[in-house]
Amino acid sequence: MQHGLNAPQRAAVLYIDGPCLVLAGAGSGKTRVITQKIAHLIEACGYEARNIAALTFTNKAALEMRERVAKLLKEPGQAKQLTVSTFHSLGVQILRREAAAIGLKDRFSIMDSDDCFAIVQDLAVTTDKAVIRRIQNRMSLWKNALLSPEQALQQATDEDEAQAARLYRNYLATLSSYQAVDFDDLIRLPVELFRNDEAARDRWQRRLRYLLLDEYQDTNTCQYEMVKLLVTGVGKKPMFTAVGDDDQAIYAWRGATMENLRILQDDFPDLKLIKLEQNYRSSTRILQAANAVIRNNPKLFDKSLWSEHGLGDPIKVIAMDDDEAEADQVAIMVSAHKFERRAKFSDYAILYRGNHQSRALEKALRRERIPYVMSGGQSFFDRAEIKDIIAYLRLIANDDDDPAFIRAVTTPRRGVGQATLEALGEFSKQWNCSLFEAVFKGGIEARLNDRQLAPLREFCDFINQLEARAARVGAAGTGENAGAVLDDMMKAIDYENYLFNTFDDKQAQDKWQNVLDFVGWLKEKGNGGRDGDGPEKSLLELTQMVALMSMLEGRDEEPDAVRLSTLHASKGLEFGHVFMVGVEEGILPHKGDPDAPPDAAAQRIEEERRLMYVGITRAQRSLTITWCKKRKRARESAPCEVSRFISEMRLDEGDAVPAESEKLTPQDRLANLKALLQKPKAA
Repeated sequence: MQHGLNAPQRAAVLYIDGPCLVLAGAGSGKTRVITQKIAHLIEACGYEARNIAALTFTNKAALEMRERVAKLLKEPGQAKQLTVSTFHSLGVQILRREAAAIGLKDRFSIMDSDDCFAIVQDLAVTTDKAVIRRIQNRMSLWKNALLSPEQALQQATDEDEAQAARLYRNYLATLSSYQAVDFDDLIRLPVELFRNDEAARDRWQRRLRYLLLDEYQDTNTCQYEMVKLLVTGVGKKPMFTAVGDDDQAIYAWRGATMENLRILQDDFPDLKLIKLEQNYRSSTRILQAANAVIRNNPKLFDKSLWSEHGLGDPIKVIAMDDDEAEADQVAIMVSAHKFERRAKFSDYAILYRGNHQSRALEKALRRERIPYVMSGGQSFFDRAEIKDIIAYLRLIANDDDDPAFIRAVTTPRRGVGQATLEALGEFSKQWNCSLFEAVFKGGIEARLNDRQLAPLREFCDFINQLEARAARVGAAGTGENAGAVLDDMMKAIDYENYLFNTFDDKQAQDKWQNVLDFVGWLKEKGNGGRDGDGPEKSLLELTQMVALMSMLEGRDEEPDAVRLSTLHASKGLEFGHVFMVGVEEGILPHKGDPDAPPDAAAQRIEEERRLMYVGITRAQRSLTITWCKKRKRARESAPCEVSRFISEMRLDEGDAVPAESEKLTPQDRLANLKALLQKPKAA
């Protein structure tokens, strides 16, 4: 079973005597270890697939992991019994089964960021988006650190934080009244449940007998606490494997903490430590540069990447006159390099520290007619037309979901105006009930006349009918599935007609095609997936699943295009040829808060250095780094300094190629190559 593994990888797969930490350097085959260990647990150690959980951070990673495990198992169908998911998807499973114990109904809603923004906006009584986002971020960090509103208030360092802490209490109460949770609650609430309910904790410990944790360095306090509660107990031997890399910890800004790596050995004294240092991705020069940079950080665990891929191309460090010249030259270099190497566009990535750097690059690539795709672009599920349909699904699943009610009842318009909604809202607050319930509550006639009330009750009757049918989905003998309910819902709301009456024909057609794709995809999932051999899903399960997903699985093949990406979004990816742009002081490392205390400033530089390390280790065969002598800031050019990280790479004489050493410009090289190919053959 352990074919193709090196000695440390094999040791990580075979060790099942207790807790295990696998320090997996970039490109060292960590997914191979996790998938082969799952197969080993099932086929050699007697574990049932349903008792194993592998947790990661993205739906894409979970999908890939499940597919790879299925190929390793003698009975591929066993892979369907595994829990291979994100932390948050596991949280949804727990909440769905334990809803009553937490004070939720099983038809709870999962609020997205825009819904939560609107709630905070109402509570804060401000329209300043920056203030609202800051409050949202603070509350998210408090939840991830498992702080209650009272604890947050006690720890507040200024009036802004104190005000946010008071809003935090009201925010939780509002979510509770909506029978809803936000993204952070999907971990926080299971943790609170397991802390307070020994029987529930025991149920899940018996169900999940072995845990495998991917990208462990990215866990926050709340996620680590959930893991501890699942693997520890009286007379229970902790059985888990955590796989991570302290050198790639780049998410402190969203609550991830290196402390989880540090305390793992304290909490689990019998922890087995295994290092994966052989890199299967990059050439030696690239790894030498990466090792040299990261060596400047204090180390939790010493390790040094090495490769058998040979020395590789020299790393280029090129100084550009300004940011426009940088974008133009990078586009031309990509074109010339691809032409010279007979490579594909998808072999190339251009990486940068901040999204604002992409604008000039996009213009330059378009001028050179180079196709590109962007990481971190708009999610399919963030499109307005998709959110409109999701609002109906959310309301069918949970009629206490006020944000979903407002969106659905007004899209398409059905004679319900703002004045009607305001009056309904005041009435619902008076009686402490949802907007949906208020429509049928006695006394509403005193607030709304027949003309206002009739379309509301017609709409709510329609939702009730769909809800009654959705509740029967999957029940024995009904013969009805989620697809039939979806079809009837789409026909009744006449969304296609609404789009063509609201937008021009091209926009309307594009939006309607997105809706058709979405509904078709939902039907496929409801019927057991693409092959029809997975478990059928009810409309409720589909709705809660959609709330967690950031993109449609397998929606499109990867196009042959250059990847534009922030360094953060590039983590986990690899490319034949990488261009890192804007490697300057103030960009990478980011300038940060000038008033931050020395300890915080030092930690920021360490995390920025890890970001540089991540960027370098995305490259397989060639790496080009650019920086600008001056850069536009607020319409004026300001001088720039080369990043300290470039000197830390310790590129030896002959290993780095500065711009001045290239006698031919990229334009000249590309022109010469094209001329050579177009030269007529001798007779």
